[in-house]
Amino acid sequence: MPIYEYRCGACGHEMEQMQKMSDEPLTECPVCQEAKLKKLISAAGFRLKGSGWYETDFKNTKKKATSKHSTGSCGGGSCGCG
Repeated sequence: MPIYEYRCGACGHEMEQMQKMSDEPLTECPVCQEAKLKKLISAAGFRLKGSGWYETDFKNTKKKATSKHSTGSCGGGSCGCG
């Protein structure tokens, strides 16, 4: 889900809001209650949730496998590496 940045034209308050891409942009400032909130043009941030993403499932798998073999802690060939 993207994270959007907003700035109030009345009081200058800046904020970030996680919203669906299909959601309407926010207009009311939570600080001054004026309808002057505008979405800023920026690189949208987003959060990857669930399984199947590099960060959650695959990031450390190669590091763990190679570190066993390089340190000799694989049991001296019991894993079939030589």
